[in-house]
Amino acid sequence: MARTRWFHTIDLGRGIVTPGVDDSARKLAWLHLPDDLSGKSVLDVGAWDGFFSFECERRGAARVVAVDPVGWRPSAENERGSKAGFDLARRALGSAVEDLEVDGILDLTPAGVGTFDVVLFLGVLYHLRDPFTVLERVTSLAGDLFVLETHVDLIGRRPAMAFYPGDEVDGDRSTWWGPNPALLHALLRNHGFADTRTVHLDPRARRLARAARRRLQGRPYRARWGRCVVHARRDAAR
Repeated sequence: MARTRWFHTIDLGRGIVTPGVDDSARKLAWLHLPDDLSGKSVLDVGAWDGFFSFECERRGAARVVAVDPVGWRPSAENERGSKAGFDLARRALGSAVEDLEVDGILDLTPAGVGTFDVVLFLGVLYHLRDPFTVLERVTSLAGDLFVLETHVDLIGRRPAMAFYPGDEVDGDRSTWWGPNPALLHALLRNHGFADTRTVHLDPRARRLARAARRRLQGRPYRARWGRCVVHARRDAAR
């Protein structure tokens, strides 16, 4: 475990927790995933070390498929890329989560991989140079619930998205876009979801505190930036 570069913080049991840089348990609370996923199929796009894939399995999902064409291999945009953490955690947990390796997210099609009751798309959208095409593709894989978690900017009523041509966001060159919640809802409704709901949006006080803390650390950060989670369902009655 010590030789692996971890992103997620995963409890492997027996007092062993992976030393990830992500506060995965706190993020899980934002997602408001169904407590009971019994009999459901789940696709986790952008799974990386698999924290959320394993959590869906723990909640009873009948089948969980993890995929991460960027997180599982090193690249110019992701020097930390590796599948070693996922593989190790799966073995340690005795998990049956499936892994699917593809060259890119656009290789995922309903004809090729089928559709899933639940699709997770967490922490991916803002890293994409072409988020619109990819979002259309991954939403086509969701038969019922699509869970989108992303960095947001320009928070307001009118749909909008900021473009970052450099390392403007916390010094991260892999962050290209900052959509606002209004745009996320508009896009998801356009992709056939009858019911879209924001289940988490960083409150203004938290955004102000985070921006102040990062600036004291010499890291560029703005109070209008935050994290948002949207649930989208095909059936408005559910």
